[in-house]
Amino acid sequence: MNDIRFGYFPLTVDDVDEALAFYRDAVGLTVLSDVSGNGWRWLSLGTADQPGLAVVLSAPGAGRSPDDADALHRLIAKGAGPGPLVFAATDLDAAFERIRATGAEVLQEPMDQPWGPRDCAFRDPAGNMVRINGTA
Repeated sequence: MNDIRFGYFPLTVDDVDEALAFYRDAVGLTVLSDVSGNGWRWLSLGTADQPGLAVVLSAPGAGRSPDDADALHRLIAKGAGPGPLVFAATDLDAAFERIRATGAEVLQEPMDQPWGPRDCAFRDPAGNMVRINGTA
């Protein structure tokens, strides 16, 4: 029996409030927790139909040394974060239009991919790539 499952995915952003607006208002995630202390802040966001699974947003300095925070901030500024972060939507076109309407940087409009899914791509405010696969 496999007792391993996905829990959360950390995502470093340069401005937690700006990222919150993108992932909550544009993508449609719900804030699950908002924890801060000693100058750091972590936000967990998820969906009701996938309990226990979350994206955790934090700034480069959250729980890291100043040197590591500076190095990570430079990578984020270049758009060289991990990724892409991939979501799925039953109505890809509606999700695309909702996110585009917020002014998010569009990397790819919805299109059929040779490897299977129909998807689109954006950059979040920190430069992280976000892809959305259609599931319908």
